[in-house]
Amino acid sequence: MIISLVGYMGSGKSHISKILSEKINFKLIDLDKEISRRNKLTIPEIFEKKGEIYFRKLERETLEELLATEENLVLSLGGGTPVYYNNMEIVNLNSKSVFLRASIQTLSERISKQKEKRPIIANISDENLPEFIAKHLFERNEFYSKAQFNIITDSREPEDIVNEIIEKLYL
Repeated sequence: MIISLVGYMGSGKSHISKILSEKINFKLIDLDKEISRRNKLTIPEIFEKKGEIYFRKLERETLEELLATEENLVLSLGGGTPVYYNNMEIVNLNSKSVFLRASIQTLSERISKQKEKRPIIANISDENLPEFIAKHLFERNEFYSKAQFNIITDSREPEDIVNEIIEKLYL
């Protein structure tokens, strides 16, 4: 089984995937970290040197390969991954997908502290961040909502979220 976590940046995918993988004894792969490792560049460096289109192509290739070759895996996807190509359909065909949903306020609070690691919001002021997130979520929710399971993460302990994922997947 492969469990794919989807959601906007700051929704908790990396943190929850780490706890979940340890709890159920599955391998953990963060898609962005895997792309960085394979290309020996950070995601911001790939965006800067090669552009977003190149990055999305790498993302798609890496996603397809992992879904085709891995077992007993928790896969944490980048926030934009479900939006491009038919990535969400491929994720649903080859894994159990879980959308980690968080409010605009929660996302703003979480990601405002991590701007240097997130090229898509690096130049957005804190006061404009909620509006940016709201617009992005409006565009992306259509894709995130295709996930097989939907879990709200606002004001919840990570352990409770992990337990809910395990219950929903009957693990």
